[in-house]
Amino acid sequence: MGLLPYLVSAKRIAPAKVEPVIHKGLRYVAPNNDGRRAYIEAWDGQTNRKLWDLTVFTNRIDPTLEEDVQWVFITSLSLRNNMLVVTSERGKTYQLDLKTRSVTQSDPVSSPSPEAVHEIPEPVQRAITNGSLAKKYEVAFRLNPFYLRGDFNGDGEIDVAVLVKQRSTGKVGIAIVYGGTNKVTILGAGTAIGNGGDDFEWMDTWQIYSKTRVAPGGDVTNVPHFRGDALVVGKSEAASALIYWNGERYVWLQEGD
Repeated sequence: MGLLPYLVSAKRIAPAKVEPVIHKGLRYVAPNNDGRRAYIEAWDGQTNRKLWDLTVFTNRIDPTLEEDVQWVFITSLSLRNNMLVVTSERGKTYQLDLKTRSVTQSDPVSSPSPEAVHEIPEPVQRAITNGSLAKKYEVAFRLNPFYLRGDFNGDGEIDVAVLVKQRSTGKVGIAIVYGGTNKVTILGAGTAIGNGGDDFEWMDTWQIYSKTRVAPGGDVTNVPHFRGDALVVGKSEAASALIYWNGERYVWLQEGD
């Protein structure tokens, strides 16, 4: 039995916790518990009573695709001029008027930089965007999502896998930024791994394959033992592969031609 049927059903990891905003005695939170609807709740700071909730945006679901990979959640809340600013995983920004409870999507700034449009995780900013690797690599926004979170080396810390491009060659790859140390491993982008080579320009899909996921019926004959979460990378209607940590290095496990 092949590995691919199990990869197709791989689930996305839970969204990151969003810090609440407290304003004039009210606490505004983003529960992030509904993949089809992103909404805000307002709570009384003294009585801890929920006052209202309001939908900020909804996600249209294509029934022919796996649903959870289409979910889009809120990544941050902030306050600006009595407006609650809500940012989504896709980098879109919405403004919630706290007086009228009306929601508007912010107009993009003319010719914004990619970094301004996309919210780059803080570990990636420290290690790559503003770090020592900035001279060699830049974050690539060619796929949505352009980064994934998981415990890739099995140390119990949440790491970030982000698409990058080697500045000198334009070759595309993946940088894994480790949550515990902020150290970085480059796969592709000039560093070859397995059949993927040193340029992942061919890749048009990727997702997490959880280390805790078990094949249907408990049949794990063809699934290797994972120390951490794995990455499923592929090209639509063609080959796919698993990239996983074996305790010493990242291994490429090919699936398909």
